[in-house]
Amino acid sequence: MSVAFVFPGQGSQRVGMGRALCDAFAQSREVFAEADSALGFSLSGLSFEGPEAELLLTANTQPAILAASIAALRPLVARGVRPDWVAGHSLGEYSALVAAGSLSLGDALVTVRRRGQYMQEAVPVGTGAMAAILGLELAAIEAACQEAAQGEVVSPANVNSPGQVVIAGHTAAVERASALCKAKGAKRAVPLAVSAPFHCALMQPAQDRLAPELAALAIGDPVPPLVNNVDAEVVRDGAVCRAGLVRQVSGAVRWQESVERLVREGVTRFVEIGPGSVLSGLVRKIAKGVQVLNVDGPDSLEATLAALRAGAEG
Repeated sequence: MSVAFVFPGQGSQRVGMGRALCDAFAQSREVFAEADSALGFSLSGLSFEGPEAELLLTANTQPAILAASIAALRPLVARGVRPDWVAGHSLGEYSALVAAGSLSLGDALVTVRRRGQYMQEAVPVGTGAMAAILGLELAAIEAACQEAAQGEVVSPANVNSPGQVVIAGHTAAVERASALCKAKGAKRAVPLAVSAPFHCALMQPAQDRLAPELAALAIGDPVPPLVNNVDAEVVRDGAVCRAGLVRQVSGAVRWQESVERLVREGVTRFVEIGPGSVLSGLVRKIAKGVQVLNVDGPDSLEATLAALRAGAEG
């Protein structure tokens, strides 16, 4: 049975994430100790105790989720569980590449902190927005965005699952596109409480700033292979991983296609590793009949280990 480890992106953060894992496992404590050292401040304290307003700053959120995800991964791997594939949602692609041995944890943490800073600084606060469009086909959403743009930017940013697409762009254009989507039959258009319009053309300045830093990083070939966000393609080459990380800053997250690709490659079990269970819900909507597990703390780790062992014996 083929297993994919999938890693969450921004939006899964919460104060307290990773603490129970660190209380239970030396491997998790080592991850947060390395994170504090690499970043030069107490990411562990911020993750475990807040304040929430500081954790929600994008430059803090991104390394905090990555650290919590790898803190969930390491004790699982120490117990002999290895994936056949990895993937991650936006920021989660960095966690996936750490899991696949492509990126060192320290390099990934420093890079995603800067990534968060650059994404935040790319667009003045209030200039951009994001909205979730529920219950409308992607083609209709794309058409609504084209019609609503009127010289501004608005486009699909996260194609998450059938019936759930997030759009991003200039605030007024997102509002126009949301209204058009509702007119075309969308069940809802929900404005999202985000600090910037991620994964659209407005992120090009952030992409341009991040590209030379990614160029300077050592990025090896992923083992196991990655299915990346920007193409929803199988990647086995470190240079292609690097190019994907650059392009995903302003490119759409093609999560639905990524999961569908993993299923075509024979994946029957998805294990979401890191805070929350957002991806677990999306995978269930995309791929009927696969087994979906998660590791978010000591209890879910034990439950996932038991389920994987039962499957291997079955």
